[in-house]
Amino acid sequence: MTKKNNIPEVDIVVDEAAGVIREVKPEKHLRSKKGHERRVNASIYAILIIMSIIWLCPFVFLVLQSFRGETGGQVAYILPKQWTLDNYAFLFAGARIDPALLVKDFWAILWTVLINVGGVLGVVMCLRRKPRNPLEKTESNWKMAALLGAGVLLLDFIRMVDSSNCNFVRWFLNTLTIALFCAAIQTIMQLSVSYSLSRIRFKGRKLLMNICLVLGMFPGFLTMIVLYYLLKTFGMTQEGAVAGLILVSCASSGMGYYISKGFFDTLPKSLDESARIDGATRFQVFLKIIMPLAKPIVIYTILMAFMGPWGDYVFASYVAFGKTSSYNVAVGLYQWVNTNDYQGYFTKFCAGGVLVAIPITVLFMCLQKYYVEGVTGGAVKG
Repeated sequence: MTKKNNIPEVDIVVDEAAGVIREVKPEKHLRSKKGHERRVNASIYAILIIMSIIWLCPFVFLVLQSFRGETGGQVAYILPKQWTLDNYAFLFAGARIDPALLVKDFWAILWTVLINVGGVLGVVMCLRRKPRNPLEKTESNWKMAALLGAGVLLLDFIRMVDSSNCNFVRWFLNTLTIALFCAAIQTIMQLSVSYSLSRIRFKGRKLLMNICLVLGMFPGFLTMIVLYYLLKTFGMTQEGAVAGLILVSCASSGMGYYISKGFFDTLPKSLDESARIDGATRFQVFLKIIMPLAKPIVIYTILMAFMGPWGDYVFASYVAFGKTSSYNVAVGLYQWVNTNDYQGYFTKFCAGGVLVAIPITVLFMCLQKYYVEGVTGGAVKG
């Protein structure tokens, strides 16, 4: 058996002053690379946890104050001394479900019949749709049917709510109506413009993109006075503020094409070309080929379009000025603590803030995965 030679590890150091080469034993206690990475990651996680706690502190305070039974807005403690649900009950006091509102006149009856018959037919068509090949998934049919049925029920529920004696419910329904319409219209317009600028080459395309980019640098507040008088001419202020806010929010939605166009640029153009060779039109390519692949950017666009009107205050207060029934949630809650009894309405204001935050928080948490994919995919230039 041969004896193994134990050759010690040494570092070679060149001593230029002495003109010799020295062998130096390495230090025994060198920091490993993995250990250094663990310490750095731990520091980053600690900083993020501290920032998250600071970010959540106002929301936690809002939730705790919404359950406080003591009156007054300024208190020297955080945990309520008396817990109650009266603040939430106050928000819905006077609201009721009245099915008679669905058939109060001829147009209401016609609308109810069309929306329900259309919803039922849509569900049946989605369920009976047969896959073109055995490998095609049928889960999307059930999702489409469930989404369509939920939309029909939501529209009917909104129309059945009698909120004439309950301001908060009326404000909440106004905000929900504006957000839903804006989410649908803005998504269609923005994705159509983005796909056209990404795939179609036409004269003036670069000029149009540059003009939209320059106009987008100016804040929308510069046009508030002009927009107000324009909406007032068409009767879309005060009583018609909901329709006016929908029109203003959707009018310039095509100018926000930047992220969507960046995402479409990452999709291979060979998909479009092969479909066009097979006889598909531009609309068929966009609807049946590009849209299934662009699910992250579609959900991202819907989420952004929904969140914009949900928290709008400045323009909403400007258009619906003086008409309480046309306020959205942000404007209405602010009026409680601004013009009314601040000490008496503070806890009710906190309860309303919690109810407003719940839908958008749940929506964002459910769609967070697609939100990140849409942002990162749209940030890459094709």
